[in-house]
Amino acid sequence: MGDNLALGAHGEELAARYLRDAGMEIVARNWRCRYGELDLIGRDRAGVTVFIEVKTRRGLAYGPPAEAVTFLKQQRIRRLALLWLHEQGGPWSRVRFDVVSVLMRPGTAPVIDHLEAVF
Repeated sequence: MGDNLALGAHGEELAARYLRDAGMEIVARNWRCRYGELDLIGRDRAGVTVFIEVKTRRGLAYGPPAEAVTFLKQQRIRRLALLWLHEQGGPWSRVRFDVVSVLMRPGTAPVIDHLEAVF
């Protein structure tokens, strides 16, 4: 399991760097509460608060990484986002939910795909 945790942490680091390079401010990383964790929280150039789920895989045997963000996972992320927003005290006008998939095949450069407003 430790290897999967390291893979996930590396994928989150690559995703955060990719998003920063694209102009997004990373507001929080790995925000946790007793109900779960949000991978990345950002703010785009238009001031939209973005909740980002990062999925990292070594191959496509189980499908593209983004497919792992199931409807149940989306619901959990929405609930966690509400808790985070409440904790921050607002005001919040616009939010968005993105997924960043990171495919890290051995011997090749990581492939990063940023899917905006996917749920």
